[in-house]
Amino acid sequence: MSMVDSFEKIPVKIFSDLKEGSLYVANEIASLIREKQKNNKPCVLGLATGNTPKSLYAELIRLHKQEGLSFKNVVTFNLDEYYPMDKDAFQSYNRFMKTNLFDHIDIDPANTHVPNGETPKDNIKAYCADYEKKIEEAGGIDLQILGIGNNGHIGFNEPGSSINSGARLVALDNSTRIANAYEFANISQVPRLAITLGISNISRARKIILMAWGQGKAPVVQQAVEGHVTEHIPASILQQHNDCVFVVDETASSELTRFKSPWLTGECEWTPKMIKKAVVNTALKIQKPVLSLTNSDYKDNGIGDLLVEKGDAYEINLEVYYMLRDSITGWPGGKPNVNLPNHPERSVPYPKRSIIFSPHPDDDIISMGGTFQRLHDQGHDVHVAYQTSGNIAVTDEFVTRFLDFAVGFENMFGIDSSKSTEILDKAKAYLKQKASNQMDTDEIRAIKGLIRRCEAKATCNYVGIPEGNSHFMNLPFYETGAIEKKPMGEEDIRLTVDLLRKLKPQQVFCAGDLADPHGTHKVCLEIIFESLKRIKEAGDDWLSDCWVWLYKGAWQEWDISEIEMAIPMSPDQVRKKRYGIFIHQSQKDMVPFQGSDTREFWQRAEDRNSNTANLYAQLGLTKYAAMEAFVRYHF
Repeated sequence: MSMVDSFEKIPVKIFSDLKEGSLYVANEIASLIREKQKNNKPCVLGLATGNTPKSLYAELIRLHKQEGLSFKNVVTFNLDEYYPMDKDAFQSYNRFMKTNLFDHIDIDPANTHVPNGETPKDNIKAYCADYEKKIEEAGGIDLQILGIGNNGHIGFNEPGSSINSGARLVALDNSTRIANAYEFANISQVPRLAITLGISNISRARKIILMAWGQGKAPVVQQAVEGHVTEHIPASILQQHNDCVFVVDETASSELTRFKSPWLTGECEWTPKMIKKAVVNTALKIQKPVLSLTNSDYKDNGIGDLLVEKGDAYEINLEVYYMLRDSITGWPGGKPNVNLPNHPERSVPYPKRSIIFSPHPDDDIISMGGTFQRLHDQGHDVHVAYQTSGNIAVTDEFVTRFLDFAVGFENMFGIDSSKSTEILDKAKAYLKQKASNQMDTDEIRAIKGLIRRCEAKATCNYVGIPEGNSHFMNLPFYETGAIEKKPMGEEDIRLTVDLLRKLKPQQVFCAGDLADPHGTHKVCLEIIFESLKRIKEAGDDWLSDCWVWLYKGAWQEWDISEIEMAIPMSPDQVRKKRYGIFIHQSQKDMVPFQGSDTREFWQRAEDRNSNTANLYAQLGLTKYAAMEAFVRYHF
């Protein structure tokens, strides 16, 4: 038994990314199916929905089509369904399963079971009892696939669900409704109820695999795996199951003790990066400035081995303090005419050509607005590449407002508005009868994209960069008209390679925020990395003098011990950044797809930036109003 096992009460398998993890789970399912086929027995699977299993189902489809995996002996039972919900609605889990799995394999439709969201309410109890009975008659679930909610729910068993709970109608936690709002036009349309199998039903499965992807799931994975068993974190109850494993990617595992505090789990290589992490975490934990830590503090908090390796706490404290101090700079493009070997950026060349890759048309100002403005003010040649149109994040109401203005403008100045009026009437008529499962027409999507492009151009004008320095890439992977995007494609890479080669930047800033592993940010980052890789393999000389900096988006920030460049902001600069965010009027007040955080983007950005500044101050550094943080990517 390793020290890791003393912390992790559920086995955890960690993979580099969700594709590798999904491949592992798919092979586990395939092996079970084939084993049952050999013995002429049915294979009963418990299935989940949502973003987490999508890549798993894609791999199962591939195994069927390319490797002949048959599902004729498979019986499936899904965990849950919204209530009430039409079976064919865009957001229904019945439709989800058909679209993402059942319609692409040879499974007998009679062997697939998804809770019926159309069941009359006065018949729900009988329906749930019958659903449980069908599972028993099938022989029980051989393998249950699970995801995990940010609040620890499994299925739709929200915090507080009894360990003995069975299939039933439940009220959804508001955090769950907010997290799932991306599937609906607005939060008010997200159902408040759902049918779900209970924790006792899940626990009776002979084997359980829970999957989790992305940084956003890291805290709850740690609580479920390492915390106490509690109904307040329903997934923690799986600690009591005798055959359960968590399959996660590297980012979802980042809060586990073996990564967060590896010195507590055994042998640790004390690199400068690890020393910084250990000392910073200890200082924050016991609420002391770094320079005030004592030998006793080191020993009492599990980093006494560092004293053996490196000597007295005072010397180690100084080393870490200088690392933190040297990460702070008001010169994100490097300070000219000085030699600062420990500065985050090079002094030469100066000025630099910098490109900010913005996944959506507002990520530049939200995530690094202060740095954006400072780069321009300090004389650098700043370009912004808006990678996607961001059109699906514009509400239908904003389209009619925009068109009303266009028609009114033409009327005011006596311009023939017959064509605009025709477009407006056509758009209004479509939006009025638009169903929840309908996509926008190409025309409406183009209007929404234009709205966001105009806002982005206004932001660049507000900062002061020339019009020719804003680049609207409209990467094809995004343009599906639906929430679900295509994977990275060759055209996405070609467009990015062409832009990089045209500009030959000395600095590249891009979004390293992977809170949603299925989201736009992740695909945009993959495209940049693949483009840089191909340019490097081609031997382009300019790339050797190009540095890449990663910023985080509106959802999270870098861990304080990871930050390599911190750009301080004054109260006036914070206010100026806020006004820049306000330019994006289509994203203000009520924003589609804002995730589980109900704050507006400007509020998130200010809270995050002020928190970073407060942490630096708590560690004994100068107190600033706010800070934007970056980590360098070495390619």
